[in-house]
Amino acid sequence: MTGTGLPYWRLSAFYLCFFAVLGALAPYWGPYLRAEGFSAAEIGQLIAILHGTKIIAPNIWGWIADYSGRRMWVVRLGSLLAMLSFSGVLVGSGFGWLALVMAAFSFFWNAALPQFEANTMNHLGGADHRYSRIRLWGSVGFIVAVLLFGELIDLFGIQVLPWLMLVVFVALWVSAQAVPDASQASRGTRQEPIVRVLARPEVLGFFGACFLLQASHGPYYAFFSIYLEDLGYRSGMIGLLWALGVVAEIVLFLVMHRLMPRFGARVLMLSAIALAALRWVLIGAVPQSLPALVVAQSLHAASFGVYHAVGIHLVNRFFTGRHQGRGQALYSSMTFGAGVAVGSLVAGLLWDVIGGAATYYLAAGVAVGAFALAAVSLRR
Repeated sequence: MTGTGLPYWRLSAFYLCFFAVLGALAPYWGPYLRAEGFSAAEIGQLIAILHGTKIIAPNIWGWIADYSGRRMWVVRLGSLLAMLSFSGVLVGSGFGWLALVMAAFSFFWNAALPQFEANTMNHLGGADHRYSRIRLWGSVGFIVAVLLFGELIDLFGIQVLPWLMLVVFVALWVSAQAVPDASQASRGTRQEPIVRVLARPEVLGFFGACFLLQASHGPYYAFFSIYLEDLGYRSGMIGLLWALGVVAEIVLFLVMHRLMPRFGARVLMLSAIALAALRWVLIGAVPQSLPALVVAQSLHAASFGVYHAVGIHLVNRFFTGRHQGRGQALYSSMTFGAGVAVGSLVAGLLWDVIGGAATYYLAAGVAVGAFALAAVSLRR
């Protein structure tokens, strides 16, 4: 892959740094907010803001990138402004201030990835089934951050987290400088309007299923670490469990280029959703059992790894040429944005009312709804 002009290591380095930021946010931001004195409902709202900016930001920046053709300029600017905005966490800790800071830094941070995904797919060209071999380095970055930051938090306390994250944001901005723009893919001289693409039943159903599946992840992203802390797990062990899920994801990415041609997008997507529902049931039913949690976290290979690889593949097929950037932006905003934001917000409202276990059972039910919608819409 590295001998054909593909900037493999430069692409991989950006993914590593981008998902290292997520490796700090996903396991430890909830506990950090609780240490700052926020309630479950307030934590749910703040994390919903983090994901909610994905509804708007990727589409604004996607439009700019599609019409300017300067995808990496968008990525570099977004990375720089995210780094500068996040430094506001060091200035204040009130709910209003943190809400503003999280809205600002996530607006720019969330703008970068969809355009980088489109740039990566253009670099790959006809070898887009090999996307997972580059994306797996994002999983490596997530694991390194989870394990390293977990140990540092155990040693120095949760208050060290913003400083650690700021270092990773600097590395993200530096890595963005090294990646070149790929020539924009053009698949035919005429293209139907993007509104018509969105109106196709299979596209609408795909986005709907993705939205529901990511909404089912809301309790996981917002409260999994808090859930385990309340059961007596240490930060280091919680970090290991998060890392285990991503190790399983890496294994999946290493073989995904063989699975996609063999089984096809529909079978793989349905399998991913079904295993996600099983994962939430296990976390809700037997969280005291470490072996059960190991199995549940191993299912991350399906609920995220298979799902995301298939999702990127389908978006790259649905949205071609000048629609690529906005297609990736819509995928990001409708699923990891609106889906996780709604799921986090609802989980925050329900957590203290019905309890953690019942919230995870509800998430499993939402995943079942995603399965039904995908089964119908992806029959073509």
